[in-house]
Amino acid sequence: MPGSALLSVSDKTGIEAFARALQKNGFTIIATGGTRKVLEADGIRTTSVEEITEFPECFSGRVKTLHPKILGGILCDRTNKEHLQEAKRLGITPIDLICVNLYPFESIATKKESTYEELIEQIDIGGVTLLRSAAKNHAHVTVIYDPADYERVLTEVKKHGNTTETLRKELATKAFLRTTAYDACITEILSEGQNRGILLTNGKELRYGENPHQWGKFYEHWGKADEGWAVLQGKPLSYLNLLDADAAWSLVQEFEEPTAACIKHANPSGVASNHKITEAFQRCYDADKLSAFGVIVALNRPCTEDIIEKIIEQKIFVEVIVAPEYEKEALELLQKKPNIRAITMCSAPSCHSEDVPSVGQGYPCPTEGTFRRIHKELMRLTYRSCLGGMLVQNEDTKTVMQNDLQCVTEKKPTEGQITDLLFSWKVAKHAKSNAIVFAKDRATLGIGCGQTSRVDAVHLAARKSGEKSRGAVMASDAFFPFPDSIDEACTHGISAIIQPGGSIRDEEVIARANVCNIAMVFTGVRAFRH
Repeated sequence: MPGSALLSVSDKTGIEAFARALQKNGFTIIATGGTRKVLEADGIRTTSVEEITEFPECFSGRVKTLHPKILGGILCDRTNKEHLQEAKRLGITPIDLICVNLYPFESIATKKESTYEELIEQIDIGGVTLLRSAAKNHAHVTVIYDPADYERVLTEVKKHGNTTETLRKELATKAFLRTTAYDACITEILSEGQNRGILLTNGKELRYGENPHQWGKFYEHWGKADEGWAVLQGKPLSYLNLLDADAAWSLVQEFEEPTAACIKHANPSGVASNHKITEAFQRCYDADKLSAFGVIVALNRPCTEDIIEKIIEQKIFVEVIVAPEYEKEALELLQKKPNIRAITMCSAPSCHSEDVPSVGQGYPCPTEGTFRRIHKELMRLTYRSCLGGMLVQNEDTKTVMQNDLQCVTEKKPTEGQITDLLFSWKVAKHAKSNAIVFAKDRATLGIGCGQTSRVDAVHLAARKSGEKSRGAVMASDAFFPFPDSIDEACTHGISAIIQPGGSIRDEEVIARANVCNIAMVFTGVRAFRH
């Protein structure tokens, strides 16, 4: 049967209604200072913590619930006779429900004006102790920190007189996740990023891993308000489907203008920009139809009915479509291809920007989750297991602009060539090294990637582009170690080249470009992706 409930919340959302309902169902309400004031003002009778402990709140509120009469009431094992006898002897009354929010350390950390001393004061001690104590004793105690769980708890209390063991265990797990993430955030900030905690939650089974004989799971980073993506239709996703979808989405987010990309094995096979997203899709597919078999398609604008019609009419084998939004008619047409996975995304500015046309009754992307600063930074990191440990780096968000380019050849690139050079550079950033991209009119013609020598990557890009390479531009994700790649580019009619520079043979490479009458610009930035 219900006994007492301790309420101590910094987030007062819904606390009055929750407390009133608990009281109506037989709970005695114990509350700390700020929470008690709110409840009493709403006419809800409460018992103060000081009345229980017979000890005043002290040290500016740093100590109020850390007392044996509180912690003992939470941790007492109701099935242990010795515990019950000891509780009676010490005058400790069991506490059956704990509702506690933690001090908002994360949100204070996002404010630039916050001082170090203010941050320290926002490190919750009592709240974490209460949550962990109640979670440990979840066989008897219900623990809540999230207002979203109030209704679930009340439903069971009204139905059974108390919560079920199943719900108490679930809420206890959630509480431990909360305190773990909270401590990880504090640790990262106090160590100035030298120590990081990675907390993965909600593991979801995938069809299989990298190969069918391997299992695979997808985990969320703790702290995300929502996944930021949703599957609208299609077969269950595999490990590689998600890996490729991530690569595809990351690529199209490089571009402000409507852009489409076809991805195979985490590498682009075709990319194109156009003022119409449907035309961009067609051009990116045309860039390398042979490779675009079992392809991932990414769009940085809403997916149109015309795009789905093209996929069906041209019998394009598409595994996944990733887009910020879908026209209603596009989704209806997609039902004819039930095996295609349609993913809607909402994690990039283009998903919300004013230049994205409305699609009326289409499927909107889910509301963008609120990320605390610490978790925003976490999501911009890449992780790889290595030698029994973990390699971590920040994401390559470096954008090369026209003003960053240094022309090193006698021939200067035209404005049109500069546009294509910058376009091809963005694509090269998302192709595995060594990577070479041939492009013209903001569309790729041939991409050579994942090669052990740079000249081989040029050979591959040239073979894919064929005669279309005449007058095209070329991007290289790293410097040219020898002039041989320039010779190969010259053979295939390349008119301008963009590369980082920095080779000990730069002068030889520049001299060969001058002989070939090719314009060349340096970015000063390498774009390796292994």
